Amino acid sequence: MTGKLIVISAPSGAGKTTLVKTLLAQKPNLVFSISAASRTKRMHETNKKDYYFLSVREFKNKIDNHEFLEWQEVYPNQYYGTLLSEIDRIWATGNHVVFDVDVLGGLNIKKHFGARALTIFIKPPSITHLQQRLQNRGTENDESLKKRLSKAEFELSFENRFDVVVVNDNIQTAQREIVEAIEKFLNEEMEG
Repeated sequence: MTGKLIVISAPSGAGKTTLVKTLLAQKPNLVFSISAASRTKRMHETNKKDYYFLSVREFKNKIDNHEFLEWQEVYPNQYYGTLLSEIDRIWATGNHVVFDVDVLGGLNIKKHFGARALTIFIKPPSITHLQQRLQNRGTENDESLKKRLSKAEFELSFENRFDVVVVNDNIQTAQREIVEAIEKFLNEEMEG
């Protein structure tokens, strides 16, 4: 079996992480790619499970050593990226890789792997709905909320560059659409 990649991207607060967790619980041959991040660990997060938490200096050293498939400076001194070693680790187990990455990171993975990667864009029903989700999360102050909403509007402009767009206005419907798209993709033979 040749390993494939499933890339799920969305603006912050669109429900991407919830959808990915449900997907992984349903599909044992899909394994989550743990991203690296230079941001502060949140209370409920675990290092090497939710992210590989690195200092800005450690992250920059790995960039210099070409250890990332993709990386982005999402906010000033807040880096996120995919370590090449993570893909190798998952493919070595005979499974497919699932990414929960920001929009530009998702497009970079597609650019690198082409037909071997399926990109799925999770779209909020509206910016207003997204704002309510972010406020309900309780992790944003006014400044960070404004920054995330501005970034979300920018990221929404890339939705047409993804293979599949799923509007997350109903979690069960969105989950079903994602599973159907992934099953179709995994059953396709690789061309070339």
